Amino acid sequence: MVENKRVLGIQLPTDPRWVNMAAMQLEDILTDHAYCEQKATTTCITLIQRYADKELLVEKLAPIVSEEWSHFRLVIKELKKRGLQLGEQRRDEYVNELRQFIRKGTSEANLLLDKLLVCAMIEARSCERFRLLSLQLEEESLRTFYHKFMVSEAGHYKLFLELAAHYTDTDTMQTRWQECLDFEATVVSQLQPRADRMH
Repeated sequence: MVENKRVLGIQLPTDPRWVNMAAMQLEDILTDHAYCEQKATTTCITLIQRYADKELLVEKLAPIVSEEWSHFRLVIKELKKRGLQLGEQRRDEYVNELRQFIRKGTSEANLLLDKLLVCAMIEARSCERFRLLSLQLEEESLRTFYHKFMVSEAGHYKLFLELAAHYTDTDTMQTRWQECLDFEATVVSQLQPRADRMH
């Protein structure tokens, strides 16, 4: 179980106002959640295509493609059950800013490391927010719904870190991961909490 933000290494916790805001705009938050799952699917497919020669990466990410897509379908089902509509996809400022962490004009090994760490960071933040929803939403069925997502995201977070460690040496990976954590904290500190965004 995810006990607190330090389990994930997150440096800056989510603004406590976010859950209350999200609860009041459930259609928007579920819509954004659905598209996050869709984009996670696409990201894993892209990594597999780009690094088809990385046997462990392909082996580990192939099942995640199916899992993330099943999550997308689960969120769509939840929207339908509530008589809500899947709205339009919104620009994900958090992810776009976080991707600036990925070095340009660097070696292939560094590029792969940065991509895997950014994926791990997104999963960690998603896990942290799903945990908040699972603990603080009033409706029990929604708390259960988001608890399952929290557990899944924690597994994905660990997997991306394991892949990063596999494809580089331990010291380099740990140093770069700390830099990613610090960078993400800066990004979060500069973004206003949005009720219609998972991130």
